[in-house]
Amino acid sequence: MLSGKNRLSGERPIKTRNGWVEIDRVRYDHDVIVHADRSVTKRPKKAAKKFKKTYGHTPLIGDELRFIAAECPEIVYIGTGQYGGLPVTSEAREILMQFRAVIRPTPVVIDMMAEETRSFVAILHVNC
Repeated sequence: MLSGKNRLSGERPIKTRNGWVEIDRVRYDHDVIVHADRSVTKRPKKAAKKFKKTYGHTPLIGDELRFIAAECPEIVYIGTGQYGGLPVTSEAREILMQFRAVIRPTPVVIDMMAEETRSFVAILHVNC
C-alpha cells in the first residue's frame, strides 16, 4: 500500500511500502525514528529482540522510548507497520501515556505526520 507523496512538516516528501520508508528522498529499509529536530535515525531495537519469542515479533519496549522526554514533542507517533503488526508492550504504552500519542499502522501515521503542525517524534516500523 503506497501512502503517496506526503510532506513531513510541509517540507520533506515521505512515502512507504512494505519493507521501507522514504523520507526526504532517502530510503530506509529498517525501522526509523524521526526526531523532533526532523533528523532521522535507525530504531535501536537490540534490547527488544529478547522479547521476540514472547510476542512473535520484536516489540516496541519502554527502553526504546526513554529519549522522547528530552525532545519535548507535543505529540508522539508510533507507526506499527504496513498492516499494524508491531506489538507495543504495556511498559511502552505506560510511557506513551505521558504524551499525546497516536499508535496506528505506518501508512496512516505518515498521512497524519504530513498534516502535523505541532512538534513531534515518530517511530516508524517498516514491515508487517
